[in-house]
Amino acid sequence: MNTVKPQFGLSLIELLIALAISSLLILGITQVYIDNKRNYVFQQNQAGNLENSRFASLMLNEYLGKAGYRRDPVILIEEAFPDRSASGDCQAFGAGHSITGLAPNVGIGFCIRYQPKISGELDCQGAASASFDDTVAFSSPPTSSLIILAFKYAPSTDNELPNGRLLCKSLNVSSPQYGELLRGIADMRVDFGIGNSDILEKKISGFVPQSDWTAANGAIRSVRYSLLMASRSGQRDSDDSKILDDWLATAATDDKTRLQDADNRHLYQVTSSTQTVRNLMP
Repeated sequence: MNTVKPQFGLSLIELLIALAISSLLILGITQVYIDNKRNYVFQQNQAGNLENSRFASLMLNEYLGKAGYRRDPVILIEEAFPDRSASGDCQAFGAGHSITGLAPNVGIGFCIRYQPKISGELDCQGAASASFDDTVAFSSPPTSSLIILAFKYAPSTDNELPNGRLLCKSLNVSSPQYGELLRGIADMRVDFGIGNSDILEKKISGFVPQSDWTAANGAIRSVRYSLLMASRSGQRDSDDSKILDDWLATAATDDKTRLQDADNRHLYQVTSSTQTVRNLMP
């Protein structure tokens, strides 16, 4: 007696059900992968913005903290920092002043000066200050060794916001040229805290935008800056960005148009700080 049962395999209905279940599983796994990848790219770009903003703040705060440094604390501030006429994109320095604005139409930024702590101290471009005898503690170096630096923001010229740069130029060398310190800045703002002409009166009467500041406004006693950092394009899921909208709300017309036209779903982050000037504030 033949007891072997015939084998018929899978029916078409069973095969279709199996394919449907497999498709649902594959779609679910694919969506999880896409979401994780999008989250990873988002975190990487925001981490890049954060790293750039921290580096920019560290760099700017370090040099702003040096502005007005005197190696000899006894020497009069007017003697340590004498009058200096406008040159190298910098407006004139008044006697005793260690910060001034950039010349009109140069851009956003500022100029600082300070005495070197040691002979041959290097500046932002690696240029050494003039040599002097630094074996005597608290001796005052000659005026020729003053370190004078110009900082300027250069917007991108190719409609790519992350290509905006922070530049620095040393005025201690012949034929000074700007060098790049940082890239990834979509926009920058600088305000000066001002006081009256008496540099001994350590008080701020108000802030004025860097572009509006002139020597008639009085000594610069503090510097307030804000940086808008931008990631590479195509990282936002929507067309809206609260950070960018808040920045545009107080932006000048030209800057607002430039940022709106060049926005390509970048991720943004804002960093800001206010630094008081050494010897001009308590």
